[in-house]
Amino acid sequence: MPAKDFYVAIELGSSKITGLAGQKRMDGSINVLAIATEPAATCIRKGVVYNIDKTNQCIRNIVQKLQNALQTEIKLVHVGIGGQGIRSVSNTLTVDFDEATVVNHATIDSMMDANRNARYANQTKLDVAPQEYKVDSQYQIDPVGIECSRIEGNFLNIVWRDAFCRNLYKCFEQSGMPEPRYYLTQMALADNILSETERRTGCVLVDLGAGTTTVSIYYKNILRHIVTIPLGGNNITKDITSFHIDEMEADKLKLKYGAAYTSSSEIDPEMKISIDPQRSIPYREFVNLVEARVEEIIKNVLAQIPTEYADKLGGGIILTGGGINMKNMETTFRKYSNIERVRVASTITASVNAAKGVTLENNGKLCAALALLQKSDQISSGRPLNEVNTLFGNELEPVTETTTTMQRDPATIKPGQVLTGREREAEEEARKRAEDEKRREEEAEEKRKAEEEEKRKQNSFINKVRRHILDFGKKMVEPEE
Repeated sequence: MPAKDFYVAIELGSSKITGLAGQKRMDGSINVLAIATEPAATCIRKGVVYNIDKTNQCIRNIVQKLQNALQTEIKLVHVGIGGQGIRSVSNTLTVDFDEATVVNHATIDSMMDANRNARYANQTKLDVAPQEYKVDSQYQIDPVGIECSRIEGNFLNIVWRDAFCRNLYKCFEQSGMPEPRYYLTQMALADNILSETERRTGCVLVDLGAGTTTVSIYYKNILRHIVTIPLGGNNITKDITSFHIDEMEADKLKLKYGAAYTSSSEIDPEMKISIDPQRSIPYREFVNLVEARVEEIIKNVLAQIPTEYADKLGGGIILTGGGINMKNMETTFRKYSNIERVRVASTITASVNAAKGVTLENNGKLCAALALLQKSDQISSGRPLNEVNTLFGNELEPVTETTTTMQRDPATIKPGQVLTGREREAEEEARKRAEDEKRREEEAEEKRKAEEEEKRKQNSFINKVRRHILDFGKKMVEPEE
């Protein structure tokens, strides 16, 4: 029987692309109806699309698998944005008043508009995370109604490279693709992994992926910093290949023998790891190599914590992603950070159930996809599959142009949601129209002021006297009749 009223989320990981279809229940839980994956090594690097055609084909395969499992057309998908190059940039805007003035909504809106118009070279602004406003010397979340002489607005702009955005958008703009809705993966993760206490008292969310590691800092329930480091579990695998073994075998050895930290008492100096019948690796060399790379990743994570928040991490460090499965990862973070409170999140906080025949791994690898599914806000299901099939077989009808132009009002976009390529183009066109209209209004105003100034000069006392003298002079030289 065709499934109804379900949501679809797609996570573009460095090792695999994952698609989940599920329903949301009234109690806040999720029921996963189907799951589909495709290997991503040939099309995605460091969480970024680099081969558009292959990525597009992988996504088509996932959508087809999910549709076959659900016997229902998928008309819309919720896609996570993450990967190398995502970072936050602070922007501060100040308004000085001539005298003490009560802050109103117009003042805040003008500051938000000014920040929205901020541009960064070769970067696309994905989202804005408002921080506090400094009203004279006091910090306020909502400054409207407060009297002050100066207000300072602090904004955290989350940006990504233009080229990375274009590649991702192109994957979904091709014919036959379902309508995309984009979300910042890390913000979806934070909303579905962190507790309110952790976000309020200050914490570091670390997503340990295959190709990248993303660090998000929260304090007083506000995102303060986000950055993606181009280091992950794949770097450990590649290091192991230095023992002259292929990458697949190296990954197996990492999973079987690898540990973030191994005490000296656990290392047998005589132990060797067999590679093949003719070769083996000294266990101590293997341990040292893995630990060195893990140490590098952790120290890079800790280096991303801004100095002003280093002593404001009462909520500790929260680890998620596939990297949490390496033995002693939690202990190693404690060792290098000197932060005792380290928590591992192997799944999201909402209750997750699986339909019959669906197997879900509870090891952190599905956290991002589940978080995106939980954040999904538009029904993905369309018609029953038997109503969509063509007369020529089971090939689905391509999505028409009219179904791929469902643009939203930018004002309705929620935190963590990202504009689609078409919506961004429409917003840019609207911005240019607004700028042109404002310029025309300013030119008209300048012209009006110039005309008024000229009129004022013409009516001034000196000009009146001058005109009177000129008129008198003309009369004196005119011949008498």
